[in-house]
Amino acid sequence: MNKVLKNSWALFLGMALIMIAHGYQSSLIGVRAVSEEFSLTSTGFVMSGYFVGYFIGARIVPNLISTVGHIRVFAAFASIASLAVLMHSVFIHPITWFFLRVITGFSMVVIYTVAESWLNDRSSNKNRGKVLSIYMIVLYGSIGFGMFLLNFSKPENFQPFILISVIFSCALIPILLTKRKAPNFKKITAMNLKDLYNASPLGMVGALLYGATQSALFMLLAVYGASMNFTILEISFVTFLLGISGAISQYPIGYISDKLDRRIVIIYSTFGASIFAMMAIFSTKTMFLPEGLASSKNWFYVFLILFSFCSLPIFSQILAHTNDFITKDKFVSAGAALQFTFGLGAMSGPFLCSLVMDLMGPNGFFIFHIFFHLIIGFFGIHRMKARPVKENPDSQFVPVPQTITPVGLELNPTTEPIEEPYTEKVQEMLKRKGVSYKKEEKSIEEQVKE
Repeated sequence: MNKVLKNSWALFLGMALIMIAHGYQSSLIGVRAVSEEFSLTSTGFVMSGYFVGYFIGARIVPNLISTVGHIRVFAAFASIASLAVLMHSVFIHPITWFFLRVITGFSMVVIYTVAESWLNDRSSNKNRGKVLSIYMIVLYGSIGFGMFLLNFSKPENFQPFILISVIFSCALIPILLTKRKAPNFKKITAMNLKDLYNASPLGMVGALLYGATQSALFMLLAVYGASMNFTILEISFVTFLLGISGAISQYPIGYISDKLDRRIVIIYSTFGASIFAMMAIFSTKTMFLPEGLASSKNWFYVFLILFSFCSLPIFSQILAHTNDFITKDKFVSAGAALQFTFGLGAMSGPFLCSLVMDLMGPNGFFIFHIFFHLIIGFFGIHRMKARPVKENPDSQFVPVPQTITPVGLELNPTTEPIEEPYTEKVQEMLKRKGVSYKKEEKSIEEQVKE
């Protein structure tokens, strides 16, 4: 494990800087859109552009990397993302910002794919789970830190955009200066949607609906905060709580889902998220009354944490549930198909949520999430009646970040067989003869038996 960290420190540092810039940018764009008096529908349209670019990039990036190489692609698209940020401060219009968000989304999926394929190449079957955990810590921790940079300067100024661009550019330094060779890229073929639905109807439908709610959650939470007259510090605190609580919840909920029918856990998670979203709405009703009558925002923070705790692990649960009904050799291809389905939902999420907010006011943000979470929950109840649970010893819950790419799904240690340790006889024989073990274990064991 130490060797993996030693060989990949440049990548982790580069990704940390990228995610700081990305977290800062996502919140800044939403808050600036409100201050520029974009309508909520226009703001949702702008934010949807990110996932349009993400979806397009996910289909094209394998050919790009295979043709040009990891380091050149990473450098090129980190630079493009840096330029796109600066353009936001020059051309302030919803349509222009939409296309800039498309460019940003395309650039980010390329960066994620490069990073995750690099980590795959540097890890082994025995430590992939630990590598994925470190990767998640880097992503969530850096995004959380980036959100606090909202307090660096007023969103109406141009300095925040310059800072984000500088951070993107700094991320290139460790990657370009590394002496390590880039990995060989292995393309992944996804299952078609018909096969995915036949394998797991709840997996496919859940991924589609969950893509809509999660894209709206991360893209419009800062917009919601600005619409509710939260201060910049409060908005950065709210967005930080969202990411951190969701990351922490992955492990306890994952542990429970490995013990029970995952559909039960998905149902309780979606209903729990709906309940806490409703409580968050109630907590905002008296926050802005005159002094002495207003309620504390602390209750809103508590309900947001609980909502995130229930909601953010759902995609990992859907992925694990789908794996319950397929063989191990299809885990990665099924994950790629789920990501494709998730992307279809994610493209529409911010725009649809902004329409609800336009019709019902800022709290339409939570009403949108209540609606989609309830649909997933009720569909899960229907599927429990339609098909009994299937025990699959190869499947287990593995927490994954919301931004995971099909390549990154290979970091799931259950997707490949784990090599068994040497038998005692083989170990003794190797020690006695001074043989260095590589991949000859099977032949050596046969010799010992003879």
